[in-house]
Amino acid sequence: MTERISAFTDDALGTLDAVGVAELVRSGAASPQEVAAAALERIARVDPVLHAVSGDLLPEPRIGADTGAPLYGVPFAIKDNTVLAGLPTGMGSEAFRGKPAAKDDIVTQQLLSSGVTVVGKTRLPEFGFNASTEFRSEPACVNPWNTDYSVGASSGGSAALVASGALPIAHANDGGGSIRIPAAAAGLVGLKPTRGRHRDGDTAKHLPINIISEGVLTRSVRDTAAYFAAAEDFWRNPALPPVGLVLGPAKRRLRVGLLLETVDESATVDAQTRAAVENVARALEAAGHIVEPIALPVSQQFADDFLQYWSLTAELATSTGKLLLDKSFDSTKTDGLTAGLRAAHRKQFTRTPGALRRLRRATREVAAMYDKRELVLSPVLAHTTPRIGHLSPNQPYEDLVRNLRAYVAFTPLQNIAGTPAISLPLGVTDDGLPIGVQLSGAHGDERTLLETAFELEPENGFRTLAG
Repeated sequence: MTERISAFTDDALGTLDAVGVAELVRSGAASPQEVAAAALERIARVDPVLHAVSGDLLPEPRIGADTGAPLYGVPFAIKDNTVLAGLPTGMGSEAFRGKPAAKDDIVTQQLLSSGVTVVGKTRLPEFGFNASTEFRSEPACVNPWNTDYSVGASSGGSAALVASGALPIAHANDGGGSIRIPAAAAGLVGLKPTRGRHRDGDTAKHLPINIISEGVLTRSVRDTAAYFAAAEDFWRNPALPPVGLVLGPAKRRLRVGLLLETVDESATVDAQTRAAVENVARALEAAGHIVEPIALPVSQQFADDFLQYWSLTAELATSTGKLLLDKSFDSTKTDGLTAGLRAAHRKQFTRTPGALRRLRRATREVAAMYDKRELVLSPVLAHTTPRIGHLSPNQPYEDLVRNLRAYVAFTPLQNIAGTPAISLPLGVTDDGLPIGVQLSGAHGDERTLLETAFELEPENGFRTLAG
């Protein structure tokens, strides 16, 4: 049955964003235990419908040790492809059952350093390959704006909890759009950082091309800005310019490229998505920025090569499952997308070296977009959020890949190039679902993205399910 699922209520969390909750705790008006208890009550109320939580929650929430950290006491969850002490890491797969981890990995350590209180883990599709959080036999994670629709992926569980109001902020990571896609579907702010901006997990370190970036999903620009500043307190990459704490828009006017051409010739931007992007272009022009249409810097070959690389990652995940994941790993129990990608790679493995060579070259081609401009404005996705089932891993592999290519037709550019991009909820479909609009920037320039996001954020904040 179609419904909206809102966890917002009159408790310690109220309608506060993460910065608001941190200020509440810092003032002494509420304790970390009180806001964590409120989050747990909200999760218990909405998760039977959303299916956003992975496994059991922690027996006791882990409250940040540093009371002076910027987000101290803010309830938080970690995506289940990241190692958290005390809970297993399931990678969204039904092919194995992991064992509780003995210690946190470096990604979790950086997340915890911001001061957040971790309550548990969130769901993702198998290995994060899909753009919808749907499974072989388990219930799909659904969109709190309308439960008939996808909440995106791969950070879908995090998106569902933040959009519903169960949590103010949650962990996400992005290997092809997995921060920005669920942000677009669920009406959230999702910033994919520059490659190397934050600490990498083990998977990212071993990829031929590191396409994975770590981040968060939030309901406000200031929450995302606060997390990025906090993460730099833990570790800052000396090869990148610092982001610092961005508190609002800048005065300088920017040159913005408008990109409506997709990376895949089979994908066409639909009318509602195009209108949302064009509305933002007009708003930027009205504010004094220069907006000009630009051409796509890559050809259809890029989309084909990305699919080849995507299939290589499936081959790597399944062939090393017993060694790197768990001895119980059974590749025959992987879902239709994972199995299909692996089979496709085995048929065409000789194409991989050329694909990798061309994708590395594409890094320079994408970077050239910012030689004469600071930002590029585009859709996050080629069309509006699909219904549950449109991206189901149980449909024929060829149909699923065709649907994915027609949907995820912008975000992979930044994963290959390593450049930053942010999804902002600046559009609404005719039936009330969010539409995400993307701003991308030059290597290392998250600061300009955040400053412009502040400028575009409505005075009273983005629309939420608080009513």
